[in-house]
Amino acid sequence: MSALLTPWGEALDPGNLFPEYPRPQLVRERWLNLNGAWDVAFTPAPGADADDPAWPGAAPAAWDGSILVPFSPETPLSGVGRRLEPHETLWYRRTVELPEDWCRDENEPEELLLHFGAVDQSCVIFVDGVEAGRHTGGFTPFAVTVPRAAAEAGRFELIVAVRDVSDTSHHSRGKQRLRSGGIWYSAQSGIWQSVWLEPVPVAGVRWLTLTPRLDVWPDGALIAAALEVTVHGATDGSPGAPEARTAQVTLSGEGARGVVVRVPLNRPALIPVPEPRLWSPEDPFLYDVEVALGPETVRSYAGLRSFGTAPDEAGTPRLLLNGRPYFAAGLLDQGYWSDGWLTAPSDEALLADVRLAKDLGFTMLRKHIKLEPLRWYHHCDRLGMLVWQDMVNGGRSYRPYIITTPAYLPLRLADTGERGHRRFGRQDEAGREQYGLELRETIEALRNVTSLAAWVPFNEGWGQFDAAETAEAVRGLDPTRVIDHASGWHDQGGGDVRSLHIYFRPFRWRRSYADGRRPVVLSEYGGYSVRVKGHVTTPKRFGYKRFSSLAAFQRAFLELHTWQIAPAIRAGLSATVYTQLSDVEDEDNGLITYDRRVLKADPDAVRAVIGGLGR
Repeated sequence: MSALLTPWGEALDPGNLFPEYPRPQLVRERWLNLNGAWDVAFTPAPGADADDPAWPGAAPAAWDGSILVPFSPETPLSGVGRRLEPHETLWYRRTVELPEDWCRDENEPEELLLHFGAVDQSCVIFVDGVEAGRHTGGFTPFAVTVPRAAAEAGRFELIVAVRDVSDTSHHSRGKQRLRSGGIWYSAQSGIWQSVWLEPVPVAGVRWLTLTPRLDVWPDGALIAAALEVTVHGATDGSPGAPEARTAQVTLSGEGARGVVVRVPLNRPALIPVPEPRLWSPEDPFLYDVEVALGPETVRSYAGLRSFGTAPDEAGTPRLLLNGRPYFAAGLLDQGYWSDGWLTAPSDEALLADVRLAKDLGFTMLRKHIKLEPLRWYHHCDRLGMLVWQDMVNGGRSYRPYIITTPAYLPLRLADTGERGHRRFGRQDEAGREQYGLELRETIEALRNVTSLAAWVPFNEGWGQFDAAETAEAVRGLDPTRVIDHASGWHDQGGGDVRSLHIYFRPFRWRRSYADGRRPVVLSEYGGYSVRVKGHVTTPKRFGYKRFSSLAAFQRAFLELHTWQIAPAIRAGLSATVYTQLSDVEDEDNGLITYDRRVLKADPDAVRAVIGGLGR
């Protein structure tokens, strides 16, 4: 596969990679960016997999060279260009030097937290040769505590060992395959999101939970609005008195006028907003939140909004935003880049994708089978872009009659019990348990995202199991959002929407789509492809309907939405997700090329047809 640089990859500054604070909804003033050049090595891996007690073994005696973190070694931007094989261990090493005032004040004790945005798939972290923590799950963020002696010394060696068995096991891997092609992309590994350190007061804030609460009449009229705030932190240790410590929360913005409230730790507290300004794609207003606890003050933000479903005036089930029917015109967003693959080359690149979708008239992005850095969700929050978030799939090999046949024939199979688990590639109990763990980690990581409107646990049968039960588990963890429990096919009657994928035939509204309870969404369609010479990375091409020129592509795209999608919305369709935002490897079915340099249709024409949907 040939290298193809995006504009941001071409302008990359290796000494200044992702300098923005990585976590916009819990911002501290002091932090240390560890992105940049690390030592790297590949060694044979002892043991069968990352669960084997023999793994990872000893660190290498010699190192192969350097790698630019946070780009996977397989990617052009990493400077390595070598694939980690399932039988190998990938090693990272660097020396860390802390600012002199960190973790050295006995009167205000601090812990040093080492954060990883994502490491694919399993890793072990060593500080001065001592294991500091380990994690499995290639897409979820995590942190480990640096041993006190190393933190107080102010200088230490950091080593990370990584094992990635890709699609040879039950572990979550998204759309990666060792043998890529079509809709499946090249396997990658290792650290692929930012690495950073921050000192945290022992008596300070550990986490915030921010939940908008809107009360509305059945007609959508607003009754009251409030922000529910939970400040998580250490208590004073008094038996039976977790409320003995309190935090000061300041909410500012239109209608809040600098409201200051004392709240008990680890318990939800409501902060009323008498004259609220509600968040929407048309008005993405965000309130500033400041929390003072003990020796520190942290900054955050939140938007006031609600999601749900209910019948419209004609009795048709619809998706709701802030208590009123709202049509979401979405794009499928794989989040892949020609030079960094899973990793965007910069924060500006992340922002550019969201801004492009917004400028083209779309109001929703379905983040497909991956998690992004938290800053991507921040851009969606502040620009006004709804997010439907997929969970990352795993499981054993997928059978064609499960994942491909339903695209042509109306096949729906049960995903429960031993037989159902086996047919969907979910026979491993450990894999099902790991999926549940990562599902909970995903929800906790993204819970505060204002723009996140829907959870999508499973897609097209990829590693699907117990989908209806999983939907209820998601609802128990987060009852504030809509759930698309089985996007595409193998619907199990659960969740909040009836989800369709239609590619190989014209889309016509059918009464059989509706069950009278759940809104109907066309969560994938289109996939029209046109190849732009000089802006592709493989000689192969994949799309659901091919065109030989940009003019023919644009004409077909506009006709699709004018003659097929618009009439279906009037009949009862509640949301759409066009495939897709950008080309990826073999797939040339994006609205923009893989390197983000050529938009394939006139933006004014796209904006006119997409902006008119649902109105």
